[in-house]
Amino acid sequence: MGAILGIFCIIGVGGRIGFEGNEWFITGMWYNRVVMGAIIGFAGTWTLIPGKDNWLKNSAIRGLILGVFVTTAIAITTGFNDIPSWFAGVVYGVIIDVITTYYINKK
Repeated sequence: MGAILGIFCIIGVGGRIGFEGNEWFITGMWYNRVVMGAIIGFAGTWTLIPGKDNWLKNSAIRGLILGVFVTTAIAITTGFNDIPSWFAGVVYGVIIDVITTYYINKK
């Protein structure tokens, strides 16, 4: 999920700042989303709200926390000059966790 959403980051960031001359930054943005997906995947058993019926709330809050944590790393390296990417990372954290948790619970 992180790699797929990272493609949307490539399109968004490239559209805002341009693709040419920003290849390393855009690659770093994509990689940040891949790392976010991996960390969220490893945290799959981290329960914040007990109860099987609370999987949606649990995954949304967990994704929000981890999305903020991971995307802030790239925001710091840019001196917080790309705020839209930070917000996208927070939202992507929630999306990644909710979708992957849904499919895991579906089994």
